[in-house]
Amino acid sequence: MRTTVDLPEDVIQEAKHRAARRRVSVSAVIEDAMRAAFARDAAAAQNIVKLPTYGSGGVRPGVDLSDNSSLLDLMDGVE
Repeated sequence: MRTTVDLPEDVIQEAKHRAARRRVSVSAVIEDAMRAAFARDAAAAQNIVKLPTYGSGGVRPGVDLSDNSSLLDLMDGVE
């Protein structure tokens, strides 16, 4: 499929250099780069971790998320 895309000159020059080194077309280089980017995005989307929440979904009463020292104490079991 033919389409027009505006790319920065430095990106086009890099694509041309890679195409020449690999002895393929610029279109093939751009296609490979786009497929690799799409695959990375898909892999990153699958790595999303859902953490469980308990109760109302908020923090425990008395927990101040902006106070690192008290959070560390709480995690160490110091209350």
